[in-house]
Amino acid sequence: MDFKGFDHPGSPVGDGTRSVKVMIAGGFGTGKTTMVRSVSDIKPLTTEETLTQASAGVDHLIGVTDKTETTVSLDFGKIGINDELVLYLFGTPGQERFWFLWNGLFKGALGAVVLVDTRRLASSFRAIEEMERQDVPFVIALNVFPDSPQHPLDEIRDALDIPPDIPIVACDARDRSSSRDVLVALIRHLKDRSAVVALEPR
Repeated sequence: MDFKGFDHPGSPVGDGTRSVKVMIAGGFGTGKTTMVRSVSDIKPLTTEETLTQASAGVDHLIGVTDKTETTVSLDFGKIGINDELVLYLFGTPGQERFWFLWNGLFKGALGAVVLVDTRRLASSFRAIEEMERQDVPFVIALNVFPDSPQHPLDEIRDALDIPPDIPIVACDARDRSSSRDVLVALIRHLKDRSAVVALEPR
């Protein structure tokens, strides 16, 4: 993929390589930490803690009753897409009690992936609203779980109330190549948006 002319590409790393900050967002238990772990070229930094009885009634485990850990701050990883582009990945915490951290995490982000569990679409509404509020370009990644229901993409788009120009892609957050494809889809979306902005009259 050619990244020449990629608007607002982030900071130069060296030898012509650009670094870009990308957010991995979504609801509680949608697979954010799993995606960062699977795709990172380095050992990722994670801040997962064991769920205890103290969180009962605070962290809602409907649909994710087998979840035993939760992110309490952020996840961090890094992946080189090619010789021209390095992505720094920041995974957001999903629980409502940690949403206050989001404002700081989103500063300087060029784009985001919003992970969605089709068994619990509503769990990612807040993440989508945050992208729109902070004007962060994003793609939707449908994390396919073994018992995920199959819905036409148009129905999912309507349910999430997102416009037709926002890409929706299916993925398996556990799989490195699948997660990488999601990030490539995001970069293509950012390039398309940059081209549209460049064509708009000033």
